[in-house]
Amino acid sequence: MTHAPAIREGDWAELGEDAGEIRRVVFIEEQRVPREEEWDGRDEDCRHFLAIDNDGKALGTARLLPDGHIGRVAVLKEARGRGIGLALMDAAIASARRRGDPCVALSAQVHALAFYERLGFRVHGDTFLDAGIPHRNMTLTLRD
Repeated sequence: MTHAPAIREGDWAELGEDAGEIRRVVFIEEQRVPREEEWDGRDEDCRHFLAIDNDGKALGTARLLPDGHIGRVAVLKEARGRGIGLALMDAAIASARRRGDPCVALSAQVHALAFYERLGFRVHGDTFLDAGIPHRNMTLTLRD
């Protein structure tokens, strides 16, 4: 039985070193996203989430922008399939709810649509390329 990871929430100054390393490995190395597209200058304005295992190792990350967009959801390859993405999304959605956002939105890689749909997100609009990867826009209305 695997235990859910601990999720830390904070700003870029607190979590950026670990979050940035995960994003570098997953997006820049693994998915070949150009560096200049990954580092968009918006991290300082976001809430960040970091999944930590029992040994203190950072395994995944996500960010919540001021406008309610969730992005940069990334889990290290060796940690996938353990509920880390779900825990990160739950934390980001809960944070948006606490600050009173009426909804959250994201641009999902097409291969991950079913994951986000299970969380209640709805697809809208056409498929588009972001960093050469097919994406679709999705939204989730936040209700208590």
